[in-house]
Amino acid sequence: MSKTRKSYIATISLFVLFIIYTVLVKTVDVQPVGPEDTEIGFAGINMAVFSFLGESKFWYSVTKYLGVFAILVIFGFGIVGLKQMIQRRNLFRTDLHLLVLGGFYVVMAVFYVFFEKVIINYRPVLEEEQLAASYPSSHTMLVCCVMATAIMQFNRMIKNQTVCILADIVAVAVIALMVMGRLLSGVHWLTDIIGGVIISAALVMLYVSVVQMLKDKIRRKRRQERLERKRG
Repeated sequence: MSKTRKSYIATISLFVLFIIYTVLVKTVDVQPVGPEDTEIGFAGINMAVFSFLGESKFWYSVTKYLGVFAILVIFGFGIVGLKQMIQRRNLFRTDLHLLVLGGFYVVMAVFYVFFEKVIINYRPVLEEEQLAASYPSSHTMLVCCVMATAIMQFNRMIKNQTVCILADIVAVAVIALMVMGRLLSGVHWLTDIIGGVIISAALVMLYVSVVQMLKDKIRRKRRQERLERKRG
């Protein structure tokens, strides 16, 4: 089985898993335990975790800054891509990975906005005295998506192995801190965090699949061109 086919299967499987999980969140053990008696799925385990961990302004602040860091990473790769486009005077001569990454960020933003409008769960606490969308954890999705794809870029672009390893470690640490910190902050239910991780994995695999597909097309095109030159 080709790498591209495996990537497709993994991507589809993760999106199906997210859909099934979301349906379960909306239907299993649903109780009015949220603020203003909002109904929450998996209420028993969600309330148990929330009651045990409570709220933490410290971790809430940490995760906010981690979110800002992820946005700065997006801008960083955007600047690299823009520089290449200006130097090469052609958008489509820009690094393939960076072009796909730009599209990936757009898709991620669409999912971000979608789940702000389509409410699956409300947060366990009020935000400025208002109910706020909670599922999936958008901060978790943002950081997991951005830092996971950043690792792929680091491994391609950074030639110094030591620097590359350090960059990868920082990226993994940011992901771990965000997942842990968002749960410890008390502004999300446990199921929101899990949902954020699953949809992140699905989106990252979508990015991998698209890159792999385009690389395969380029290889086939170059192979065809070589055959045509030989025949000529």
